[in-house]
Amino acid sequence: MQLIVATRNAHKTREIEQIFGSASAVRDLTAHPEISEITESGMSFEENAKLKAIAVSRKLPGLVIADDSGLEVDALGGAPGVRSARYAGVNASNTERIAKLLSRVANTGTKSDRRRARFRCVLAVARDGHVLATFEGVVDGKIAERPRGSHGFGYDPIFIPDGFKETFAELPEEVKNNISHRAEAVRKLQAELPTLCREA
Repeated sequence: MQLIVATRNAHKTREIEQIFGSASAVRDLTAHPEISEITESGMSFEENAKLKAIAVSRKLPGLVIADDSGLEVDALGGAPGVRSARYAGVNASNTERIAKLLSRVANTGTKSDRRRARFRCVLAVARDGHVLATFEGVVDGKIAERPRGSHGFGYDPIFIPDGFKETFAELPEEVKNNISHRAEAVRKLQAELPTLCREA
């Protein structure tokens, strides 16, 4: 089964491919420069995932998966949330986004729970411009005091999942891809794929 992931983020594609395993052929938009970037104008992860899935599925055949995900920090009122990728500006680097977040968290007071956070992911599945289903995954944890590790991407160097001492960027890929927010969402999708393929 071939699945198109509506992204050009190689890290995200690799992660989804590893979670799916060999049962499905996962492709992204790298080979489709004619498809322009989709503006993430939604107010939630689900809205953004749907926007991307619908837009790409109107241009490519088969099942299209779109992911929107981000980090929610309790002390920041759930920020950066849907603005995770743009938290320090549209063209900011991961290092700049992390630095801004750590600075904001440090200025929120001394409560021990100010570093509580979670990664949230919503996957939308579409075909021919119609959303077939959405799936959500969440992993709870806390914000590290400084970046640690060289694996992963985005905010992985500062997120410590519950039950671990290591950040996502310190954990081996096979461990992260078993416990992550994206892994939970993908597993839910995998369980429903046979039904979605029959209905599509």
